[in-house]
Amino acid sequence: MNEREGKWTAIDKALLGKLKEITDEERTILSGNSTVARNLYTNEKDFVVDSRKMLARGKLIDIRTHTRFIRFPRHKHNYIEIIYMVSGTTTHIINDSRQVVLNPGDLLFLNQNAFQEILPAGMEDIAINFIILPEFFDVAFQMLDGENLLKNFLVDSLRQDNRTAGYLYFKVADILPVQNLLENMIWSILNEQPNRHRINQTTMGLLFLQLLNYMDKIEQCEDDPYDNYLTLSVLRHIEENYRDSNLTLLARELNQPVYLLSRLIKRNTGCTYKELLQRKRFQKAVELLGDTTLSINDIITAVGYDNTSYFHRIFREKYEMSPRQYRIKKKQM
Repeated sequence: MNEREGKWTAIDKALLGKLKEITDEERTILSGNSTVARNLYTNEKDFVVDSRKMLARGKLIDIRTHTRFIRFPRHKHNYIEIIYMVSGTTTHIINDSRQVVLNPGDLLFLNQNAFQEILPAGMEDIAINFIILPEFFDVAFQMLDGENLLKNFLVDSLRQDNRTAGYLYFKVADILPVQNLLENMIWSILNEQPNRHRINQTTMGLLFLQLLNYMDKIEQCEDDPYDNYLTLSVLRHIEENYRDSNLTLLARELNQPVYLLSRLIKRNTGCTYKELLQRKRFQKAVELLGDTTLSINDIITAVGYDNTSYFHRIFREKYEMSPRQYRIKKKQM
């Protein structure tokens, strides 16, 4: 038993045992199936692991153990993946050339454009895959001041441009606060802790702040700093000015024509400026619905809408319930 696995056993032996359990997919592999069942991961011709297959409707984050006993073929994800090595090792081929061997306690961040292949893992090689949609990182984004490697990675992770096939590899097995934060998130997700969404978003932000203290323990894939700057500026503007955000004024501040900035936003994030702004406004609206006693009309005004009918229609399309029903549901959780 290695040192990290011993730590896990001391903390929660039952949890470690749960993570080691052979899954139905692995049982099929052990029975003689020599290929990964792609239909479990995607319906597309290209092997892009689909978040709709990995996450229940409405979830922004979940975890699963890495599939052992077989080579996992070359693939990408349409979400952000964070791999945390619990015990043993796994070997990852990234972007067809870079080999990364994860040891217990190591972390590997992959954006949506990074290609990955994983060599066969054994029974004791336990890796946890965090499956995360970009909007989950809203709180972490706010907690990261200034420009830094992790904030730039989050920006890159919104992109749809294959020039930004990035990854971050942290060798942080000996950093106890990092390990504790990761294990807290795993426990919270597996046990469906009340208020886990807010807790896990905050914990992720704290994890990023801790990782910033150990940048000497990181390897990275470099990227285009100019595109990073412009995209980061747009996201920061929306984050800080979502109530009255204005693309024309932002373009003037960045000394960019509006049509070029619009094109850049769409290319680098996969969303239009309006879609990014709406996503932030609704993220704030549901936060206020769950955490305050403000009237729904006051919340609509607070997040920047002056047409209540439009807000109610879009809210119902997005969440399949009215704002009032959403508030009642949140209070019952």
